[in-house]
Amino acid sequence: MLRSAAEILREYGPFPGVDRVHGVTFDGRHVWFASGDKLNAFDPASGKTVRSIEVAGHAGTAFDGRHLFQIAEDRIRKIDPQTGRVLATIPAPGGACSGLAWAEGSLWLGHYRDRKIHQIDPQTGAILRTIETNRFVTGVTWIDGELWHGTWEGDESDLRRVDPRTGEVPERIEMPPGVDVSGLESDGGDRFFCGGGRSGKVRAVRRPRRVSAPGRGSETPIHPTSN
Repeated sequence: MLRSAAEILREYGPFPGVDRVHGVTFDGRHVWFASGDKLNAFDPASGKTVRSIEVAGHAGTAFDGRHLFQIAEDRIRKIDPQTGRVLATIPAPGGACSGLAWAEGSLWLGHYRDRKIHQIDPQTGAILRTIETNRFVTGVTWIDGELWHGTWEGDESDLRRVDPRTGEVPERIEMPPGVDVSGLESDGGDRFFCGGGRSGKVRAVRRPRRVSAPGRGSETPIHPTSN
């Protein structure tokens, strides 16, 4: 397994009136995070909050390029980010939901204590496939065909890349002790945005750098340590 210590690039917050950060997503310009009774957006360059939407948000948050999706208890709400209007609601299968991501035309839903990630139909909530992992699942994200999820057990958290076919974990990024990961989202480049749970913060963590391996067309990760 490839293993590295997290390089925290920046901390955002704590934010006024925010006690906990749940789901996190990125719309290409602003970082959105759920804080219980609101969805909040901030500018990652300045760190300033730019707007908020009054909607329940107790777990994962996702963005499909046009709409926000937000878990609230046992439902997933599809939201127009311009107006804040809820456009549709689907069931969140199984309860105990955590992370949420959008990829390949589907929603990907983390189940915290079940240690599973479900691919679900965004129209019906039907489960299309299930990936099992070996740690509690918090945030979920896809980047360049890689599936990553956050973990949080006790005072330990990390980011794990999961093989979507086997559930094996070929790579992990270890957060410092006591630094929690609730939501997780990639910026599409070299950063992960990580919800900080009870800290009320969002952290930007560097994604492991990759270079082309000699004589191969694929990319190979560069890590300070491996195991």
